[in-house]
Amino acid sequence: MKNNRLSLLLKSQITAYAVASFFGFSVGLLVAAQFFPTKIERVEIVKTIPAPSPTPPPIVEPEAKPEVSYSPVDVDQLPGWTTDSVADALPALRNACSALEGRSDTEAVGRNGIGGTVADWRTPCVLLGQLVSNDATGLRAILSDLFVPYAVSSSGGVTGKFTGYYEASLNGSNIRTDKYFVPLYGLPKDIVELDTRSFDLSADIPSLVGQVNGRRLVPYDERRVIERDQSFSERAEVLVWVDDPVDAHLLHIQGSGRVTMDDGMERRIGYAGNNGRRFRGIGGILLSAGVLGPGQGSMPSVANWLRDNPEQAQRYMEDNPRFIFFRWNDGPGPLGALGVPLEPRRSLAVDPRYIPYGSPLWLDVDDPDGQSLDGLVVALDTGSAIRGAVRGDYFWGAGPAAFAKAGRMNSRGRYYLFLPRSVAGPSQIGEKPL
Repeated sequence: MKNNRLSLLLKSQITAYAVASFFGFSVGLLVAAQFFPTKIERVEIVKTIPAPSPTPPPIVEPEAKPEVSYSPVDVDQLPGWTTDSVADALPALRNACSALEGRSDTEAVGRNGIGGTVADWRTPCVLLGQLVSNDATGLRAILSDLFVPYAVSSSGGVTGKFTGYYEASLNGSNIRTDKYFVPLYGLPKDIVELDTRSFDLSADIPSLVGQVNGRRLVPYDERRVIERDQSFSERAEVLVWVDDPVDAHLLHIQGSGRVTMDDGMERRIGYAGNNGRRFRGIGGILLSAGVLGPGQGSMPSVANWLRDNPEQAQRYMEDNPRFIFFRWNDGPGPLGALGVPLEPRRSLAVDPRYIPYGSPLWLDVDDPDGQSLDGLVVALDTGSAIRGAVRGDYFWGAGPAAFAKAGRMNSRGRYYLFLPRSVAGPSQIGEKPL
C-alpha cells in the first residue's frame, strides 16, 4: 500500500517537473524570438555581390511609334480633290462654325485641345460665311490656304471601318391605341449623370449614368426592365406612341427620326440621353444566336427578319441593354452631337477622342455598291459604336434610299483631318481604352 502511494507521489512530481520544464522552455523560446532574430531571416536579406564583369554594349531600341499619328500632306494628295463638289459641304461647315459663336477664344477645340483653340477657327469661319453657296473655287482656296490636311493612322494602320446611318421614319399618335402601342420616352426624372468636371476627374473617364437607390448611385435599369415595366411612364414622359417595335428599335440605333402623326403632321424626334448601359448591335446579336448567317447582318436583312419573327424579335431586341430617351426637335435637323443640324452625305459621326467636332475631313472610301464617296465632310456627330482613331459613320439622310445605303454600308477606308495652319499640329497621342 505504501509502495503504491510512493509510486503515485513520484509520478505526480515527475509530471509537475515536466510541465514546469516545458513551460520554462516555451518562455525561453518566446524571449529568444523577441530579442534574437532567427538566422534564417538574416540570411535572406544578405546579398552576394557578384564579381565585376565586362560591360555589354548598349542595346539600341527602335524609337517607339505613337498608336495614333497625324501626318501632314499636301491637298493635291487627297483623292478627288479637284473633282469633288466641295461646295455641297458648305452648309455643314457653316453649321459647325455656328457652334463656336459665344465661346471664348481661349477655349480648347477637341479633346486635350487637339484642334487648337476657338481663336484658331475665327478667321476661317468668317471667310466661310462670306462665300456664296456654290463657290467651290473659293472653298478650295480657303481649305488649301488656311488649313493643313493630316493623314490619320492608328496602331491598326491607315484604314478603318466606315458604316452608315440615316434618319428613321415612324408612324405615331399622341394616344395609345391597339395600333399605336410602342412608347418613345423622354428623359426620366430619376436618371442621374455624374459631372466629371465638378469632381475634377480625368476627361478620359467615360460619362457615368445611373439612379439613386437610398444613398448609393447604382446603374440605371437596362432595356429589358424598362420595356417590361408597365409603370415606367410614371418616371419618364411618353412623347409619342408608334405602331412598329422594329421601327422603334431602329430609331434607338440611329438616334434621330421623323414621326408622321395620325393627323398627317410630321415631327422630328432626336436623342436626349441613354441609360448608361453598353450598346449591343441587333445584327451582331442575331448572328451570334445563329438565326442569321454570315453576310446576312445588313440592317435591311435584320429588319426583315425581325418583322417576320415578331415573337422572337422582342427577346433578341431586349438583349441590347442600352435604351435611348428622346426629345422633340421642332427646328432644322436632325441634330448631331455638336448640337447643330446634320447635312445628308456631308456629315460624319466620329470618335471625338481623336477627331474634334466641327472639323473638316476628307474621305477616301466607297459606298456599299462600290461607288466612290471621296470628298469633303464635317465631323458633326458621334455614336456608341463609333470607337477608334480611324472610324466613321456616314450620314445618308432620310427615306428608303438612305436606309438602303446606310443599312448595307460596311466599308474599309481612311480620312484626312483639316486643321487651321495656326494650330501647331495635333499631338501624337496613344489610343484610349474603350
